[in-house]
Amino acid sequence: MSNITLHSQLWLQTPLSPISSIHHQRKPNLRVSDDPRRRCRRIILRQLRMSAKFHVTFPFLLRNHSLNSLTLITLSHSFNLRFTHSHTSAPSSGSQTSDYLTQFLPFMYSNFKPFSLINPRERRIVVVGLSNIIKKEQGFVLKAFNLRFCPFFLVKIMKLLETRDAAFAFFKLALGENHDSEEIVQVCCIAAHVLAAQRLQLLAQDAVSWVIGRVGASRSKEVVEFMWKNHAQYESDFSVLNTLMRGFLNVGMNSEALDILLRMRVVGVRPSLSAVTILTRLLLRIGDYGSVWKLFKDMLCKGPRPSNITFNMMICGFCRRGGLVVAESLLHLMPKFRCNPDVYTHNILIHAYCIKGKTSVAVERLNSMIKGGCRPSISTFNTIVHALCREGNVIEARKLFDGLPEMGITPNTVLCNTLMDGYVKAREIGQASMLYEEMKTKGISPDCVTFNIMVGGHYKYGRKEDWNRFLENLIVSGCFPDCSLYDVTISWLCWAGMLDEAMKLLQDVLEKGLTISTVAFNSLIGAYSRAGLEDKAFESYQIMVKCGFAPSSSTCNSLLMGLCRKGRLQEAMGLLYRMMEKGFPINKVAYTVLLDGYFKMNDLDGAQFLWKEMKERGIYPDAVAFTALIDGLSKAGMVEEAYEVFLEMSAIGFVPNNFAYNSLIGGFCNCGMMTEALKLEKEMRLEGLLPDTFTFNILIDGFCRQGKMKSAVDTFLLMHRIGLMPDIFTFNILVGGYCKAFDMVSANQIVNKMYTCGIDPDITTYNIRMHGYCSIRKMNRAFIILDELVSAGIVPNTVTYNTMLGGICSDILDRAMILTAKLLKMGFIPNVTTTNILLSHFCKQGIPEKALLWAQKLREIHFGFDEISYRILDQAYRLMQNDVELVRGTYQKILFLDFLMYITFDYFSRNKPHKVENENSPKLIENQFVDL
Repeated sequence: MSNITLHSQLWLQTPLSPISSIHHQRKPNLRVSDDPRRRCRRIILRQLRMSAKFHVTFPFLLRNHSLNSLTLITLSHSFNLRFTHSHTSAPSSGSQTSDYLTQFLPFMYSNFKPFSLINPRERRIVVVGLSNIIKKEQGFVLKAFNLRFCPFFLVKIMKLLETRDAAFAFFKLALGENHDSEEIVQVCCIAAHVLAAQRLQLLAQDAVSWVIGRVGASRSKEVVEFMWKNHAQYESDFSVLNTLMRGFLNVGMNSEALDILLRMRVVGVRPSLSAVTILTRLLLRIGDYGSVWKLFKDMLCKGPRPSNITFNMMICGFCRRGGLVVAESLLHLMPKFRCNPDVYTHNILIHAYCIKGKTSVAVERLNSMIKGGCRPSISTFNTIVHALCREGNVIEARKLFDGLPEMGITPNTVLCNTLMDGYVKAREIGQASMLYEEMKTKGISPDCVTFNIMVGGHYKYGRKEDWNRFLENLIVSGCFPDCSLYDVTISWLCWAGMLDEAMKLLQDVLEKGLTISTVAFNSLIGAYSRAGLEDKAFESYQIMVKCGFAPSSSTCNSLLMGLCRKGRLQEAMGLLYRMMEKGFPINKVAYTVLLDGYFKMNDLDGAQFLWKEMKERGIYPDAVAFTALIDGLSKAGMVEEAYEVFLEMSAIGFVPNNFAYNSLIGGFCNCGMMTEALKLEKEMRLEGLLPDTFTFNILIDGFCRQGKMKSAVDTFLLMHRIGLMPDIFTFNILVGGYCKAFDMVSANQIVNKMYTCGIDPDITTYNIRMHGYCSIRKMNRAFIILDELVSAGIVPNTVTYNTMLGGICSDILDRAMILTAKLLKMGFIPNVTTTNILLSHFCKQGIPEKALLWAQKLREIHFGFDEISYRILDQAYRLMQNDVELVRGTYQKILFLDFLMYITFDYFSRNKPHKVENENSPKLIENQFVDL
């Protein structure tokens, strides 16, 4: 057969990067930068969107072989992997876009869907492997297999595919959708025999695992008997039984694996140590500790002798269960079986103690480990530093970090990220920035995690200009390795708010087969969750799973956070349970996210139930979880309960951080318990934690609430003496305190002090001052402040309008009408507070029936009343029921209030809220694990 003319030359040189090879063969006049670093900078600095729509059509070049349907292969539709299309739609029967991979398989059904068997990454590596087979002039094997399913041809193709992943992916394709028929199962078992005979035991185990997983436990005995029958023609007793045992272990069938182990003992074959260790791990995972001890005793009596790995596996399993005493006993038992505890053994125990909140015991374990001659690893220190940072004890974490060089250990990126994250959570952005500069000085390359920690810290707690400057310098400096450039770029787009561009870049990178990690997906999922786009977050998650990426704990936490932000706590709890059933890495952070969500929805019972359930499941709370509980209880007014939690937290060894102290101090201040708040502030100093601006703002606000302005000012002056600069919130608290005391002169003096400190008043400052003047019936002064607000370029908000409207309703009628006209001219937009103001003034004017009448009209348009609205209406109803004669206002005043109420009612009538149901969200939540 003559050579076929290529439609488009394509030589796939690198098996692991098929898509990227295609893109380098584009038209010569289209300039493409080969430098990924330059490409990412261009994306970021110019905010360009990448596009990669390639239409590639080519056949493979064959020599001296006629392959019928294999002679021309069209890949145009396959390489254009748009994840919004290819993953969800299957080609119809007779369509020209039928999947080309079916031409290599003996099962040519019209409804065959290879995408239901392999993911996009597996698809790409199979394509590359098949193209290499044809280029190496081995196409006759493909033709023969296309004509008839033969296990020997299947094994030959799997060997030619070279890589284990590609071979196993093709094996799954070869089984097709008839994998559960008896004939196909037997043929595949023969293929597993042949693979084992050719010393491809790992592929044989993969094949057996696949078959067992598809036929299920009910038919697994058929597979065992067929594999055992006549196995001597291909492999030994040990080989076949080891393959079967590992096959059952791979699919999690522990009881069947134990049966194979028993058969091994019967025929006199000793199982491999690694297989028994895996079986032990599986039994520990499902909590079958009785079988674990029986298996361990069987090993001691009949072999194989336990190794360090076996002991470490058992110690890890009992630590996860909370059995630290048993774990310690196993550690002391190791030398009796010529196994010395190694760094992994000690790391497991140190990690377990840290999880339990016993960081001091973990440090003691570290010291005993060093004295015993076992050198700790970087993971040892990372575990302890992480625990100290979670407890808020960043000072001790830094001391441990600085002592690493003396032990001959060089900090790496992971450890620096751990300490940096601790600084950010403690709101010490300056220390985090210094650590970042130290990383660059020492030549430690940052990664995408570093980027997210620093950018997130500047975004939450730093100034906006610092955040923008850091963002630009971080990218332009080019200090990231090429492998994380795309992760960083996607994260940058997410932090910059360009989510559509981030999704587009993610899809393009996946299409080209370029290097990307779970961090990029987590950045996008987290950004969508923060933006309230939980449906988009779940779509990103589905793409992640379809591309073969395993979700991390950050993935789960971001999905939960998106639901909690919308108040969808019931769905969030359901999602949490589903994740736990699927074996996802659920940690205490997920519970903390839900706990915070319950408190924000004022569901105290739900929060306390979740706290109890968290402990019952063996997930012991850390410092962050304790702090979230303290903060929620304090804001709910349950300050005594919050203080009990605070004492419990301290008693078990957690060091409360500034946020925990501030939350509890705020709770005391809100309840008027200033003495207790001040005592706690002094205790905070004794513990080595310096009060920050938030602490002083809380105390100043507490004094202002009680009208103790002198104490508030003294606290304000103390801030200056210790070197803390007040912020806009500090000044607004003082201005509000003086306005409540009707001391507008002192309030104006505080505003002048703001200017001298280089802080301009914000919308809150103006609103507070206007409310103060309205309270003392000086409406002219209030409108002067309003004019100043507009002149400063600040747009009035609803609070501004409602403040002025409340003053107008109490003012002289003639002036009130003039001021109302001016207010309407400025674009007054009412809300529920506006309605409450007007309804309350109807009651004050002695016409509660008007309040009830307008309330009925508002109900007819489904207006959303709040708690204050119902209180006002209850008052109006009681006034109607009482026989006390009401003092009615003038007819003109009543007419004026009616006029304002009509304007408000008319606005609400014309702008009825339409409840839009997101039809996709419930389906996404219900079906989010379909593709796993």
